[in-house]
Amino acid sequence: FRCTILLFAPFLSDHGLAIVELLSLLLVSVLWGCTNPLLKRGTEGIEEVSETSRVSQLLAEVKFLFSNIKYLVPFLLNQSGSVVYYYTLSTTELSFAVPVANSLTFLCTLLTGKLLGEEFGGKEAVAGMFLTLAGVTLCVISSIDGQDTGKLNMTQPVL
Repeated sequence: FRCTILLFAPFLSDHGLAIVELLSLLLVSVLWGCTNPLLKRGTEGIEEVSETSRVSQLLAEVKFLFSNIKYLVPFLLNQSGSVVYYYTLSTTELSFAVPVANSLTFLCTLLTGKLLGEEFGGKEAVAGMFLTLAGVTLCVISSIDGQDTGKLNMTQPVL
């Protein structure tokens, strides 16, 4: 991720794509992706919660989750990523923001899961990570090219 930013940083501000937007999308990806495996770990034990009615089951599960610090902290960090994302969407093109944020979130989830000892996925996961980074790089280049030349690129609608 840092490599992608450093590669394009000299060109971004000159071509209309603010570096703040790219850094915001990176922050969103880290907040979402790194908290996904932690949220999964924080829900361990919820299967043991058992109540007689559906409503009381739901309330007991909510109580279990929100009284569990291992769930609550990653949940709040994840939600703060959503706040940053919605703000970033107001200043960034959707055709750029959505694929970049979602693909980098996937990478952050994989890497964090691996650091926590989860199954990684082998060679296919590594190939997928490189393809994802290549796709993000193409999105950045496409955004730079379209704004630099004033010509329409494939992500801009024809009116």
